[in-house]
Amino acid sequence: MTLKSIQDEVNDVLTKQSSIDSLQKKTVIEHYKQIAQSYVKVEHSVAVLTNFQDNYSYIFSGAFGSIFGLQPESSFIESAFEDDIFNKIHPDDLLERHVLELRYFHFLMTLSPEDRCKYSTYSYIRTHNSDGAYMYITHRTYFLTSLSNGVIWLALCVYSPCVEQNSHQGIEGKIVNNENGEILPIAKYIQCDKMILSDREIEILREIALGKGSKEIASELYISPYTVYRHRQNLIKKLKVTNSAEAVKTALLMGLINI
Repeated sequence: MTLKSIQDEVNDVLTKQSSIDSLQKKTVIEHYKQIAQSYVKVEHSVAVLTNFQDNYSYIFSGAFGSIFGLQPESSFIESAFEDDIFNKIHPDDLLERHVLELRYFHFLMTLSPEDRCKYSTYSYIRTHNSDGAYMYITHRTYFLTSLSNGVIWLALCVYSPCVEQNSHQGIEGKIVNNENGEILPIAKYIQCDKMILSDREIEILREIALGKGSKEIASELYISPYTVYRHRQNLIKKLKVTNSAEAVKTALLMGLINI
């Protein structure tokens, strides 16, 4: 069974119901685990299959995984973030890659479920090699399927060797149409940035960036500290980061706030 046929089958099931039971979930996930394993077997790369709904991932490592200190095997982590890999990546590139993926996923949300699998991201990122020096590798993210409510469920990240080791301008991140090779103009998806946070969340994040605490923000905006806390948690979740400091860095890079 091909990746496209599996995607069609899965999307057909998911778009006809509001949720799927555990047996159906397991069947779908096993399909994609087999695909990821096969890809790694051929490419000797590293593939990370992430379940965003349940917040866990499978990591499949080929020989190339040694650059991250991974053994050529599969593993399970209770997180949507592969921190053991992230810790090896240049922090500037990791942030840029995160912003690219954020824009990618929000761009996908403007498309029909059947069109989402047509697009992927492509970027160059620097990671530490065995000698401790930075080298370029390529990174791609693929949408696999979503639930009927539009929430993206499964995605695949692939880390592979990069032949071109000359310096790049940032990560040179792109969103690519896999059917025709078209590179989407950034203007086509950067407009999705405004969909990510509400005006109030942006206002609060701007105050956080200025070093203000929840009580001070609450007093200035005439809202309760609990409301500020709730907005903090929501914007952290929406920006797919783990804390307020990362949220500020991401929002600054995206131009959502200025200080």
